Amino acid sequence: MTGNDIECLINGEYSVACRRDRDEVYMPFSFIHKYFEVYGKITTTDGEEKFEWSHSYSKIYHPKKKYDPRGTFTTFENYNVEVRDRVKCISGIEGVPVSMQWEPRGFFYPTQIAQFGLAHYSKNISEPEPRRRIIDDSEKNLQNWIVSKDAYMAREYDSKLQTNVIRFSTSDHATSQVWLKLDISQDFVLSLDLLMTSNSSLTVVLQNKDKRETVYLHYVTSQQLIYAQDEHVYYGMGVSPRWRRVTRDLIIDMQKGWALQDRPKRKSPRTKFKISSLILSGAGSVDNVSVSGSEHMAQFSAAARWLRAHQRPRGGWPIPVRRRIHARLAELKPGWHSAMSQGHAISVLSRAYYRTGDASYLSAAKKALYLLDVPSASGGVKAMWMDKYVWYEEYPTTPPLFVLNGFIYTLLGLYDLHIIEGDNSISLAKKMFDDGMISLKTLLPLFDTGSGSFYDLRHFTLGVSPNIARWDYHATHVNQLYLLAGLDDDPILINTAKRWEGYMQGKRAAHN
Repeated sequence: MTGNDIECLINGEYSVACRRDRDEVYMPFSFIHKYFEVYGKITTTDGEEKFEWSHSYSKIYHPKKKYDPRGTFTTFENYNVEVRDRVKCISGIEGVPVSMQWEPRGFFYPTQIAQFGLAHYSKNISEPEPRRRIIDDSEKNLQNWIVSKDAYMAREYDSKLQTNVIRFSTSDHATSQVWLKLDISQDFVLSLDLLMTSNSSLTVVLQNKDKRETVYLHYVTSQQLIYAQDEHVYYGMGVSPRWRRVTRDLIIDMQKGWALQDRPKRKSPRTKFKISSLILSGAGSVDNVSVSGSEHMAQFSAAARWLRAHQRPRGGWPIPVRRRIHARLAELKPGWHSAMSQGHAISVLSRAYYRTGDASYLSAAKKALYLLDVPSASGGVKAMWMDKYVWYEEYPTTPPLFVLNGFIYTLLGLYDLHIIEGDNSISLAKKMFDDGMISLKTLLPLFDTGSGSFYDLRHFTLGVSPNIARWDYHATHVNQLYLLAGLDDDPILINTAKRWEGYMQGKRAAHN
């Protein structure tokens, strides 16, 4: 060490090179950041550099009004489920995310599918109406498609859609196709009515604006989920004898193809690419081809339909992968249920019923209540604290864990159903919500660390080291409590929310 350098001995265990200025000692922030889990960065404002320090990397969203189940779901308008690394892709057949959270081959995770739906429902409310451009509807908007010599295309009346549509067929030759040249920037959500026979495809060509890169998105009549090789990305769309409305976010589809090949993420691809053409091969029909900035309700509807179609007789959505929570707990075997999945699904289905009036959605939401009243040991998700207070378990282990955020999300699902089905004082959803709120307000102090919150109560039930919530989960707890405080005036909710928000600013509980 030289000059004003000084060795700092940390708890008698190891040393850090520091700087001394008279009686003051300065430690490198790189050490403080890791040791105390705080965050900082150098910023520049009006040419002046500053160092910004923060105790948390997460944000609190204070509710602007009372929570309404017909409106946005908590803060989900800020969620982008499909861009998450643990989302393998959006299924071409189902139109919902495929998760890699605990299984790299991919599976349908009901919690993630419901979050996808709730995020798009919320964005539809919070965002302005998107730009939409009709490319070809075979009625008023007609394009000049290029048809190769050995291909066929005609505009014919379809009795199912009761309108003219594009019929096409091509030969097996690679150059046989029906092709449309385009030059569309900014908007990358493609929507169309589609009917294709086997061995047919729709290809969307994306081109970098500097023309140095071309990506081919192939939507093919295959059961294969996703496949990518070089600049070609393939999505299996299945084969259906019926018309279907297809909505694809082309940039997301391109990025998932890149991720499959371990290519690095790109910055702002929506500003750097354009749609340069559509190519039809095989045989089939298309109609109402359009592009837009977003189609949130179409994506919400895909999630609602998936949940309705895949609900099991006992009202649940089994999770088809193993989950190991802790070494002292038996693993959850494929087919386990989650209260968070049940609660989120109820929130989706309740909103689907509100928007459509389709009673099948309300029926599915009510059916989802059943497993919340079945003990975990019997295949449900219900646990009891001290044989008195009910808890809806995100991970139904024995003994239970009492995960906080998943429990509150389940309560919100119950509240959503109760409000949307009508103010019925004897509603099962209302009773289950009220029982859960009593449990929450009773057990809430047990989740307080004095400087943060616990993710669960395993230190009570398993007698192991506490599981402290990382800042993003802690922020979720705070956001959830602020929301519930608008529904219940018990001061424990608002006081805990304020205290826990203070922890994110470096405040701590008093000591003796």
